Amino acid sequence: MDDNKVLSAEDVQMMAFEIIMHSGNSRSLIHEAFALMRKARFADAEGKMSEAKEAVTQAHGAQTGLLQQMASGADIKVDVLLVHAQDHLMTTMTLHEIALEMMFLHKELKK
Repeated sequence: MDDNKVLSAEDVQMMAFEIIMHSGNSRSLIHEAFALMRKARFADAEGKMSEAKEAVTQAHGAQTGLLQQMASGADIKVDVLLVHAQDHLMTTMTLHEIALEMMFLHKELKK
């Protein structure tokens, strides 16, 4: 960031790609957990969910970094890629919550 507190378009894009990458990894792990849940392999599914939580936390960290820079006065140009990254992260966070509920339901059905 330069003296005018303007975050370059390239820096914003790199942060957006970081959000997309980590949330995408999380989403893939969640879908792997769903497949394991259907097979009643709950310990393995819980492991995937734990990995998914770590990945989404990394994505959220990148988002938080942008928000902190903005709060510090940085001028951040919001473009379609950044909006896409935000959308990707929020849908993955929602999917994670749904997956936790599905885990509970699968376990209940197997009792």
